[in-house]
Amino acid sequence: MQIDNVSAPSLTIPSVSQEDAVPPPPTGDVTSKVSPWLAPMAYFLGLRVVLPLYFGKITASGQENLPTTGPVILAPTHRSRWDAIVIPAVTGRGVTGRDLRFMVSENEASGLQGWFVRRLGGFPVNTDRPSISTLRHGVDVLLQREMLVIFPEGNIFRDGSLHPLKPGLARLALSAESTHPGLNVKIVPIGLSYSQSFPQQGCDVCIQIGAPINAIDYNQGSIKQNAKQLTNDLATVLESLSTNCVNRSQKAEN
Repeated sequence: MQIDNVSAPSLTIPSVSQEDAVPPPPTGDVTSKVSPWLAPMAYFLGLRVVLPLYFGKITASGQENLPTTGPVILAPTHRSRWDAIVIPAVTGRGVTGRDLRFMVSENEASGLQGWFVRRLGGFPVNTDRPSISTLRHGVDVLLQREMLVIFPEGNIFRDGSLHPLKPGLARLALSAESTHPGLNVKIVPIGLSYSQSFPQQGCDVCIQIGAPINAIDYNQGSIKQNAKQLTNDLATVLESLSTNCVNRSQKAEN
């Protein structure tokens, strides 16, 4: 796996004030866990067997932007079900020494796949109407200073374009930050692209990891307005990272 360097565009952080901050209720019935026996096996097989055998060249850049401590939300673009293996490979325990928690769509947490998802840090969310208990658990994961993966587009899109981001990621980050001052939640944008729309064996993968966005910089004023600004800023960075990755992937394909 080739590791390069990438820099993310700088952000203009607005100055706003603090109203609307409402502490989340206690944790609901949504849970997530990382199996102490399945996780090491999954990481080993993914890194040493599955990814090297299936893909051609995997290029990851910007891994120096990944925090090794504290609450983190990884915000990747979503291009394939393979993302759930690629993201841990370039950000998880082999790079940061950390296991990941995943907020996944309900259809990805069912059946045999769901059995694995739920034991590898995943928990389901209705991407159109997230339940209060799901959002509470997301806040709890951040309070535990874990690394949480949320695909901000909500679904898989294979056209190479960045689609409108769901507001839930920003609201979750700001809710955790506003109700627990000093938590210092960081959001890490990640552009991800494959050299084929439907990845086949031998296709290449490009991952570009941008500089963290600090939720605390948006923690003044109306949460609704701050969440909108944070979502817009995240989209700007993801657009740049995604475009760079798509261009690289297209060159590799040609």
